[in-house]
Amino acid sequence: MHGLREQSGRLARAVAEGAQSLPDDVRLVLCPPFTQLASVHGIINAEGPATPLRLGAQDCHTTSSGPHTGDISAEMLADLGVRYVILGHSERRQAHGETDVLIRQKVEAAEAAGLIPIVCIGETMQERLEGRTTTVLATQVEGSLTDGFTGILAYEPVWTIGSGTIPPIDELERTVSLLHGLLQSRLKTDDIRVPILYGGSVTPAQAPTIFSIGSLGGVLVGSASLEAESFLRIAEAASFRLTSQPLSGPYRS
Repeated sequence: MHGLREQSGRLARAVAEGAQSLPDDVRLVLCPPFTQLASVHGIINAEGPATPLRLGAQDCHTTSSGPHTGDISAEMLADLGVRYVILGHSERRQAHGETDVLIRQKVEAAEAAGLIPIVCIGETMQERLEGRTTTVLATQVEGSLTDGFTGILAYEPVWTIGSGTIPPIDELERTVSLLHGLLQSRLKTDDIRVPILYGGSVTPAQAPTIFSIGSLGGVLVGSASLEAESFLRIAEAASFRLTSQPLSGPYRS
């Protein structure tokens, strides 16, 4: 919950300007608050069809319309030019009590509206200490995704958020490999075309280490995205990674 009109507009314009030098393979999805979607959409559109910027939202409702005062439907988001929507973020799961069942219903609504869902999963510190990471992630993948899911999966270990640290790189590599296996099991195919992102204290300093994991498809950036300079430095780290080996994909634009 960050950004009034002036701040959001200034940030989006600065990112748009800096993104002009990024290679074609890099995609930046800007997910402002609902109140800033229209203005940020205008800024992205002004960059023309070649821009690497895409518009995303931070949540949606399970239904397309009806008596749900205060909620936003996926169709409303699509009508504003939104292409992506974040679902199941740890803050939504914790503060709003969102369950895997509810998140799956939101995924269904997003897919029906033509949006690309970015579904967040991750374990808490308590779950990690109890050795339940695999069980927690398996439950979330099984419960949150639809049978034909073709969106994006974002792994955000809750215990890293805001901590300034990331999991040890070997542990993160094992977790990403685990998620690939869980996706194969959930979607019943070996041909997994669901990019996996990492989220949790993603900073410019941490980005090169994170991107050293070749099976990752990108990152879900939190507080570092509130400053154009730090956000663009993370994008540049992705760009540098692409010069040696493509990130995992594929992506729909």
